[in-house]
Amino acid sequence: MSRTTPRRPLDVEAAFPALADHRRTATRLHPRRGTPTVRESSVAGPMLWPAAEPWPVCTTVHPKGTGHLLSEVRLRRRIVEDARGRDHTEEERRLLDGMTRGVHAPDLRDDAPVPMLAVAQLFAEDVPDLVGPEGNDLLQVFWCPFEVHGAGRTIDVVLRWRRSAEVGTVLSPQPEPPVVGRAECVPAMCVVHPEQVLEHEYFGLLGEELQEQVSAWEEELTEDTEEDTDGPSSSGGHATYEEYEAAMAAARAEEPDETDYMSDLSIAPGWKVRGFASWHLTDPAPVDCPLCGAAMPPLLTVDKGECDGASSSWLPHEDRDAHDDPRVLDPVGVYLGRGLMRVHTCPVDPGHPHRLSFQ
Repeated sequence: MSRTTPRRPLDVEAAFPALADHRRTATRLHPRRGTPTVRESSVAGPMLWPAAEPWPVCTTVHPKGTGHLLSEVRLRRRIVEDARGRDHTEEERRLLDGMTRGVHAPDLRDDAPVPMLAVAQLFAEDVPDLVGPEGNDLLQVFWCPFEVHGAGRTIDVVLRWRRSAEVGTVLSPQPEPPVVGRAECVPAMCVVHPEQVLEHEYFGLLGEELQEQVSAWEEELTEDTEEDTDGPSSSGGHATYEEYEAAMAAARAEEPDETDYMSDLSIAPGWKVRGFASWHLTDPAPVDCPLCGAAMPPLLTVDKGECDGASSSWLPHEDRDAHDDPRVLDPVGVYLGRGLMRVHTCPVDPGHPHRLSFQ
């Protein structure tokens, strides 16, 4: 099933024509639990990886045998999913209670090369905004599931671009690390439903005059909404309290949803390719190429979920009846940084080293 983002609550460029200079497309991936094949775009699915090519490994020296068993992370998710709407069985509780963080691979040396986790595989034919080195039509993303790398002590991300037609025999089985640092570093296997949408730049990066115009409009909209939603403060005018409650419920149903630039009109939430970066938790920070100095836009955004309460207007039409279903709101189960991580690449040369940013 495809996924369709609802039209924005208003045409923001019609209201503010200057925003036409601050637009960019993004491809929302809309991951949902599933079993993709090696020939499909996916999150955490099997990779179209040549059998003769070495799998990416982490060679950084850090504890690699202490954490959570990868097999138990996945088993816990299956148990929780199977038990939705009912209590856990005695056997399920026994299994869950036995899943603990600890030393699970005591013989695994800290300097041993350990396979990285397969995170995403994206084909250019599926993802309109995916642009890499010339002639390459496939992006494969891996990371080390231990947040111990670099000055920021984060995960380490590896990108591989390739020509899919040149892959012959596919590696099988595909290696995985036995232990991970946190369960939230392990993406659940998902199929994706790519959809291209239009975004507008983060509010704090718009020009001062444009920011003032948008802010004034939001203030006016809030005042109008408050006036429109004023209702009776007592049950006067109604024969019974039940009639009053019914009238109030009808009035609430007609209340317009609050609309603001940041939540509804600018940057789409969820996993996506390209688009703009949101700086909702920190001040905007430059992300420049370490080799050529070019400003680096996001290539891939890894989000904690499809949307949240503030960004619910972005929830696809097809999922409106499942707005509280964790399989829709949090299909991947990943939580990095304070909920969001971006991989930035150089627009001049995608082969230049990538950078990460977190929110």
